[in-house]
Amino acid sequence: MQRIFSGIQPSGIPQLGNYLGAIRNWVSLQADHECVFCLVDMHAITTWQAPDKLRNQTLTQAAILLAAGIDTDKHILFNQSAVSAHARLAWIFNCVTRLGWLNRMTQFKDKAGKDRENHSAGLYVYPSLMAADILAYKATRVPVGEDQKQHLELTNDVAQKFNHDYGVEFFPQVEALIPPAAARVMSLRDGTKKMSKSDPSAQSRIELTDDADTIALKIRRAKTDTGVLPEEAGGLADRPEAKNLVTIYAALADMSVEDVLARHQGEGFGPFKQALTEVVVNAIAPIALETTRLMQDETHLASVLRSGALRAQAIAEPIVTEAEKIVGFLK
Repeated sequence: MQRIFSGIQPSGIPQLGNYLGAIRNWVSLQADHECVFCLVDMHAITTWQAPDKLRNQTLTQAAILLAAGIDTDKHILFNQSAVSAHARLAWIFNCVTRLGWLNRMTQFKDKAGKDRENHSAGLYVYPSLMAADILAYKATRVPVGEDQKQHLELTNDVAQKFNHDYGVEFFPQVEALIPPAAARVMSLRDGTKKMSKSDPSAQSRIELTDDADTIALKIRRAKTDTGVLPEEAGGLADRPEAKNLVTIYAALADMSVEDVLARHQGEGFGPFKQALTEVVVNAIAPIALETTRLMQDETHLASVLRSGALRAQAIAEPIVTEAEKIVGFLK
C-alpha cells in the first residue's frame, strides 16, 4: 500500500468544512493506504499560541479524529513536535529551498497581507517544514485541498533539487490526492466567505464538538434569502447562502445538489432548515458525543499520541539520518 502523510493544525476546534474537506476523506483513505496522520503543532506556532491552550487543543483534536473514525491500531496518529526528525529535515530543506520559491507562495501573502514584515520567519518558511513532514516518511501521496496544492508542488521541487544537488535518487515525488467532489463549505453568516474556525463568530460555523441543540440553533439562525429552493442548480448561482446550505446537505447526505433540489424544490427555508438540521445532526452529533467521552481521559489521549510518535519515529528516523549523512553531517 502507498504511504499517505497528512497533517492538521491543532489551533481552534475543527469545523464542518474541515470535516468534509479533510477528516472524512482521511477516514476513507485508511482502507487502502498506510496512513500517517499528524497534529502539526509546530506549524501552529507560526502564529502565537497560548501554551496551555495549544496543549489542550492538541488533545481535543486527537479526540475528535478518533471519534471521527481514525483507527490508531492500524494507522499512526501523533503530534509533530514529538518527532525530532521533522525539525532536523526542515532545516536541511530550508537550505535547499530557494527564496524565489517562497516568495511565490500565495498563502503567505494572503495570511501576512500588507503587514508581512511583522510576521514570523516560521510562517514564511512554513512550506519547507511541510515538505519535511511529508518526505521524512517518504510518503508518496498527500490528501490536500486546492489551497495547499502549491505547497505540495514546492515539496516536489525541494525533493528534486535535493536529489540533484547531492547526486542521489533519495526522496520520491509526491502525488496530490484532491477529492474530486470536495464540498466548499461557506460561513453560515456570509455565503461569500469560507467557513473558518478562526472566524470571531461561532455562529458562522458548525464545530465538530457541537451537540444536537447547538447545531439546530446555528442552522436556524443561518443567513438565507426570501426565495424558495429552485428546481435546478443554476437557480442558486446568485444566491450564495442558499447554495451553501444545499451544498452542506448534499455533501453530508452523499447526494448531488440536483438530487437535493429535486427532493426540496419549492420549499422555503423554514422546512428546508429542519431537514438540513436532521442531516447535520446525524453526521456530527455522534462525533461530538464521542469526543466528549474521550476528553474525560486525557491521560489515555496523551498515551495514544505518544505511542503514535514512537511508531512515526521508527519510520522517520532512519530516513532523516540517511539524509543527514548525504549532506555530510558527521554522525
